[in-house]
Amino acid sequence: MTQSYRIAEVTNQQQTLIAMVEQDERAAYFYLWPAEAFRSQFAVRGCWLRNLLPAPANEDWQAMEQGIPPLLSAEFCRTLEAEPMLDPAGLQILWEPTDDGAALWYQGQLLAVIPGWSLYQNKQVSFSAGCIKENRLTAPLGSASTNDYYAQAEKHRHFWRDWHDGHLWEPMQREMIQRYESQFGDSLKYYSIDQGNWPPMAISQHYHQGCWYFLTLGMSIRPMPCVDFLFEELASQHRRIELAMAIDAEVMTEENAVQMASALASFAHFPWARLSWLGEGHTLESAVAPVGFAGFLLSAELCGEEGQFSLPKRDGEKVNLLWASPVTLAERELAEAGENGGSQLIERLRESGANHIFRPRHQVVDS
Repeated sequence: MTQSYRIAEVTNQQQTLIAMVEQDERAAYFYLWPAEAFRSQFAVRGCWLRNLLPAPANEDWQAMEQGIPPLLSAEFCRTLEAEPMLDPAGLQILWEPTDDGAALWYQGQLLAVIPGWSLYQNKQVSFSAGCIKENRLTAPLGSASTNDYYAQAEKHRHFWRDWHDGHLWEPMQREMIQRYESQFGDSLKYYSIDQGNWPPMAISQHYHQGCWYFLTLGMSIRPMPCVDFLFEELASQHRRIELAMAIDAEVMTEENAVQMASALASFAHFPWARLSWLGEGHTLESAVAPVGFAGFLLSAELCGEEGQFSLPKRDGEKVNLLWASPVTLAERELAEAGENGGSQLIERLRESGANHIFRPRHQVVDS
């Protein structure tokens, strides 16, 4: 029985996926494995890296039938001779900022890419430097000029290098606070919500025209998972967000408002912790929703022009500001019942006179 050896393993930021490199005496492969909690939701993704034996003339069906990582047949290989085993010391795995895809570098050269969007569909999608023709195991990696995924991997490498230096957060932090202060007055309090981990994230608290305002900063450092798969060429309009909450100070003390706004701290990690995304009309359950409410609705439309203002772009991409508004259980069920449920709930709330500022109101759906 062929014995595979794991020679590299790196978990992503939220420990939802594990990237690993394995090789035996026959071949080397790059894999993305879902963590235990996600194994019923996502399949393992694999990418052939190199043959460690001469390339066979035909597909390696015998290995596939035995559950052994197959050799890649000659017509797809850049090199027909057996290649040397990979040296673990030369391997570097870098995750995409979305946390759902990864690139493998070897001795400073890009060896393979498994794009994040491939996680959300059934077909195996990967790109290998040793491949010259698309096949069931992988596709050609090519170069930065011929393959967008090669160019993106280089961009991601610079992204991690720049953030590792630690100089990017302070100017971003300052820019975001200034933008919020231009709308809602001075930042009265500042809460770090990153637990000392990367990426840095925080909530800024403001008081303006009789309302408490709480706004996140730092979520937009990373694009959200799944968005590239869902929106394709329109993904840049939906990839990055910040969250906000507004509470009428006449109906809630500062202490209670802060407690309610603490929901933003968990919501800010949601996309990467769940390998999902947040957008217009989405709802989230929360134990700190006000009495009588069961969670929050996220919306930019609900606030109308009053709560709309532009945020600084990140990597040239638009950042959407979504306001979190409390909703009842019945309202949340309506929003989650169908594809347009969130839009229907927003329309009903607007027709009732509700907006993004939390005040007591009647439920807008029948229980």
